[in-house]
Amino acid sequence: MDYSKVIDRLITRQMRDWDVAGANYEALAHAEVRTLQVGEFSIVLQHNPERRRSSAAAIDEKSLSNRPCFLCSDNQPARQKTILWGDHYKIQVNPYPIFKRHLTIADLRHLPQRLAGRVGDMLSLARALPDFVVFYNGPQCGASAPDHAHFQAGAKGEMPLCDELDHATTHLLADSDEGFIGYLDSLGRNLFTIETSTQRAAERYALRLLDLLPVPEEAYEPMVNALCWWNNTNRLWHLVIFPRRKHRPACYGEGEGRFLLSPGAVDMGGLWAVPERKDFDILTPEIIQALYDELCMTRQELAPVIKGFNQHWENLQPF
Repeated sequence: MDYSKVIDRLITRQMRDWDVAGANYEALAHAEVRTLQVGEFSIVLQHNPERRRSSAAAIDEKSLSNRPCFLCSDNQPARQKTILWGDHYKIQVNPYPIFKRHLTIADLRHLPQRLAGRVGDMLSLARALPDFVVFYNGPQCGASAPDHAHFQAGAKGEMPLCDELDHATTHLLADSDEGFIGYLDSLGRNLFTIETSTQRAAERYALRLLDLLPVPEEAYEPMVNALCWWNNTNRLWHLVIFPRRKHRPACYGEGEGRFLLSPGAVDMGGLWAVPERKDFDILTPEIIQALYDELCMTRQELAPVIKGFNQHWENLQPF
């Protein structure tokens, strides 16, 4: 089912009837932006003060246990309306947007943020929301609610990487009649890209990759961000996975020489929502590249993953 019309009505009504959402989307419409050219790719900086609550969110276990979960229905504003999707998810307007149309898709149950068991859900959401890019932030990769499983979705066309992928060189790792998985290192951050005509192929490639990526101590999944969208023209799924090595940069914080930036999937996609004015003014292509270099896994670190993927593929039956 294409939820486009239902979502359009939800957004229109929430902006009209919910003062918080209406004010923040109006502010976003007038947000200052500037574009940086970083080598062969572009970065869009968006001055967005309302994103401070996400960038500055405390996500340690004690802080999470001491605050009400803002994705649980019992703790949400009465004016925040819901559309049910499938058996376990609710779609809502994100009241602190980065995109002109910004959704949060949360599990109805209070379960930890985890991708491995939800790749199929992410793909199905992308197919049901063809005008959006669905994205996932790992528990230590930009999620401000790592204790509650959720995705987000933003209007297509606002993240530079989605268009730049079409022109970048992809190193093929495996393919079949249904699609392929490849590795990219030419856009300033190392990433894996999956393009398939079937959901099962995309899910199998992604799960294989998640099995091979390293899992940090005391964590239950690799550090990753992911983007997913459905192309109605060529009838293909696109799934991009960014392997991470750090949650926040060493310069994270407030004050001179520091940046209140906690990059997630949207930043990996080339759209940086910057809450602090001073940060917005002084960020340069060199600083952005240094942040990507610090946060993302290196080519050397990914070498055994790539080798392992190829060996793993050879030992499995084709689709």
